[in-house]
Amino acid sequence: MKPECLSAEAVQRLLVPLTGWQVDDVELVKEFRFSTYLEGIDFVQRVAHLAEAMNHHPDLLVRWREVTVRLTTHSADGLTALDFDLAGKIQAV
Repeated sequence: MKPECLSAEAVQRLLVPLTGWQVDDVELVKEFRFSTYLEGIDFVQRVAHLAEAMNHHPDLLVRWREVTVRLTTHSADGLTALDFDLAGKIQAV
């Protein structure tokens, strides 16, 4: 069964507790900054384990001391509760 996209109102409500996350079209996006490149790589590894456990995989862009996380549910062509659940777990890393 195809996951259901969230309404604009639900997206705004679920965004409130997610510090620093923004909606960009059909993606939930946040840039994380680190003191060193290796701290960013460690963060990516922890996010990868969370993503595997949920079978929901974000796009990760690694730059020097910065990692950008982009979440969307491709099978729904938009944002679903899964995206916000994973964002909350990533925020707690």
